Amino acid sequence: MTDESDRSPPEPTEIVPAEPEEERKDPNSMGFLDHLEELRWTIGKSVLVFAIIFVVMAVFLKDVAHVLNWPLNRAFENAGERTGLVTTSPMAVFSVYLQVCFLGGLFGALPFVLYFIGKFVAPALNPREARILLPACIASFILFIAGGSFAYFVLVPSAIKISVYFNKLLDFELIWSADRYYGLLSWMVLGMGAAFQFPMVIQILVFLGIVEVAQLKKIRRIMIVVFFLIAAIITPTPDPLTQSMVALPMIALYELSIQVAGRVARARADGLEADRAEAEAEADEDK
Repeated sequence: MTDESDRSPPEPTEIVPAEPEEERKDPNSMGFLDHLEELRWTIGKSVLVFAIIFVVMAVFLKDVAHVLNWPLNRAFENAGERTGLVTTSPMAVFSVYLQVCFLGGLFGALPFVLYFIGKFVAPALNPREARILLPACIASFILFIAGGSFAYFVLVPSAIKISVYFNKLLDFELIWSADRYYGLLSWMVLGMGAAFQFPMVIQILVFLGIVEVAQLKKIRRIMIVVFFLIAAIITPTPDPLTQSMVALPMIALYELSIQVAGRVARARADGLEADRAEAEAEADEDK
């Protein structure tokens, strides 16, 4: 029998601490400060792209100004007039610089801005809403370009032509300031680009179930009046011809939007029915 004192004490067992499990953070579950940080980066990237294109426009300002003068030159050629733009104050040329660079920078930066906004809102959308994000951004850009092009190629030359006609009728000498012309061009191009966005807004509202197609048909007459009011705000001349040139395309787009909205509503109903059937199937499997 061995003595207990001769026994060696048991070696202490080394306790290995368990490695902490990695926290799996859902990228969609972001706090308020995280959203603010993401929004800050989205705005910052948009401003940076705009600033870069703004500088590029400033470097090639003479060529850009030549392109922007096309509506004016076309209207003067059709009216048989030959005149140029003037500045009426020492600081007016700087206003021209800013207007030309701003207009070019906005058009150039628009695709990037839409992309950044899409990336910002994408995590908050469900799969059904996310499916329309990319098509909505593309359609929004196309509609903006279409509205701006309509103002550049049709509306501005027609408005200037009418103005030249009335000036000649009253034997007024045509001396137009550059800052006023570029201000007019910017206002009409941006205004028509924004006005052409409403078909996309209608489709999104119908897809989300906020607006029904029957409601769009019911307010058709009210919208016609609204379009003529918008035309009166956008157009620089009070003549009904120019206002009709602005209002009629928007009325046509509204009618087209109603037809497309009907298909969007049917697609939405089919999608909701498919989601409901899938949810019921999963509930039956859980049972």
